[in-house]
Amino acid sequence: MFTKLERNHDIQHWDAEDVAAWEAGGKNIAKRNLIWSVFAEHVGFSVWSIWSVMVLFMPTETFGIDPAGKFFLVAVPTLVGAIMRIPYTVATAKFGGRNWTIFSALALLVPTMLTLYFVNQPGTSYTTFLIVAAFAGLGGGNFSSSMANINVFYPQRLKGWALGLNAGGGNIGVPVIQLLGLAVIATLGPDYASVICLVYLALIAIGGIGAALYMDNVRNQKADLSTMVEALKVPQSWAIAFLYIGTFGSFIGYSFAFGQVLQISFVAGGQTGAEATLHAAQIAWIGPLLGSLARPYGGKWADRLGGSTVTLFSFVGMIAAAVLVAGASTAADGNGGVPSGGVMIALVAGFIALFVVSGFANGAVTKIIPTVFDAKSKTLPLDRAARAAWSQNISGALIGFVGAIGALGGVGINLVLRSSYASTKSATTAFWVFMVFYIACALVVWAVFLRSRGEAEMPESDVVVEAEALVLQAESATGATSSPSNRA
Repeated sequence: MFTKLERNHDIQHWDAEDVAAWEAGGKNIAKRNLIWSVFAEHVGFSVWSIWSVMVLFMPTETFGIDPAGKFFLVAVPTLVGAIMRIPYTVATAKFGGRNWTIFSALALLVPTMLTLYFVNQPGTSYTTFLIVAAFAGLGGGNFSSSMANINVFYPQRLKGWALGLNAGGGNIGVPVIQLLGLAVIATLGPDYASVICLVYLALIAIGGIGAALYMDNVRNQKADLSTMVEALKVPQSWAIAFLYIGTFGSFIGYSFAFGQVLQISFVAGGQTGAEATLHAAQIAWIGPLLGSLARPYGGKWADRLGGSTVTLFSFVGMIAAAVLVAGASTAADGNGGVPSGGVMIALVAGFIALFVVSGFANGAVTKIIPTVFDAKSKTLPLDRAARAAWSQNISGALIGFVGAIGALGGVGINLVLRSSYASTKSATTAFWVFMVFYIACALVVWAVFLRSRGEAEMPESDVVVEAEALVLQAESATGATSSPSNRA
């Protein structure tokens, strides 16, 4: 059921669970908004992670920033992005998904232009670099506003795939900007980081214009701070936030750190700074790309098998991958810090496995959120439409909160790596810490969502039967198939 004012792109009422209206045209509107939401979020992720690429253009001997300093430099935009996710979630409901996407996309011009100005100035103070990098955190907020918006457009039976696709398409912004960095280093050399910024100035403009032309505001969406507080009163919400630290926090933290870890390892293996930079750039993008592509499939499998089940198996896989990475790093330490060819292969393979499995886990955890509140809504003394609206609004609000907490996991990864390198000149300690944390995450999934079936998931086959019943009920009531124009 929805009514729309075409002139100003406002949808006054949207009910994604109205199957007849969905089939009569609602799904096309949702798809169009999803496409441009993905594009804008994609550019946001790229800008958010731009300093993970910039540091590869900043040799220590020229800029005077050691590895520990670089890990802290890329942790700053991660922290700012985490903080921005909460107000960005609220802003989507307050100003409208279309309006906020336009604004948040064009706001990325600020960090991109600052980076363009300062990145080629070796004499710049470290404090100035930290401030400039902090502005890149604006790109991190785009995730929560985009996810909260798309959560409104799609019905419960399709949320896992839609949210996974939206998030995965945004995540791909990380490997894309890293690939662009590789292309610049390989073709122009390490003195042309400004080319990356110029490309993204154009993409930011496209994102803002596309949102203005093709996206819509949903006026019956609600996700204010009181809604977020209400969501946090549900005990499972805190467990989901903790799990998101291990899933999304791992993805974004490793995305920012992988290139640096490789660069340090290649230098330890005897390569020059320029050779290490090029070889690190050739590999670093692979993990984030595969992790991004895996995310929608994690959501799709969660639609079929249940988010908690897929999440548990994902964390088991992440534990195994972390053991491989930690073992490879330990072997390098035993050789005086010099990694052999076999050790480097194991290190890279383990890291890429961490990316892929964290992608599956990301999509699965995202599915748990609307499922929990859909189950809770069935206990409320409300009609179907009111329960669906409550579930939708609470889910959207919680997505912003867990997105912020999850991003803090990325900060933690870079700070733990910084501490490990600063104290032992090696990342081995950090990798063992990550492995222990994944064990804790797996235990939380089992204890909260599987042992007591706290997620209360409905198999996809049952959802389809329920959806078909609603179609028949709607057609019986109206005497004809509903359409976007006659549903109100």
